[in-house]
Amino acid sequence: MSYLPGTASLIEEIDKKLLVVLRDGRTLIGYLRSIDQFANLVLHRTIERIHVGKKYGDIPRGIFVVRGENVVLLGEIDLANENTLPLEEVSIDEILEMQREEQLIKQEEEERKKKAMLERGLQPHSELHDDMF
Repeated sequence: MSYLPGTASLIEEIDKKLLVVLRDGRTLIGYLRSIDQFANLVLHRTIERIHVGKKYGDIPRGIFVVRGENVVLLGEIDLANENTLPLEEVSIDEILEMQREEQLIKQEEEERKKKAMLERGLQPHSELHDDMF
């Protein structure tokens, strides 16, 4: 097997089932059908997998085009061990509700931290970075 530089190495992954983690934190699982020089991906039979604790739910997404710059991590799914995960699958509605609850808890925690910093005379960091202006 010869070494292929850059995105050309993805050619070997065509038609394989991949897990892709996006910059916004979403996880996609699908079959890689096409790539280009910018590592833009076309995934087929794609699902979006949402994890909350030891539970997960899958949302069917069909054909999904992913811009290469949004890919954080990409890896091949081990088909032999795919169904041996120590996780419990739940319905889409259930996992979405669990995700909402988890986000609310994180928001409340951030508010508590922000309040504690202000009480101590510290300025909490904003979501926007100073170098953007």
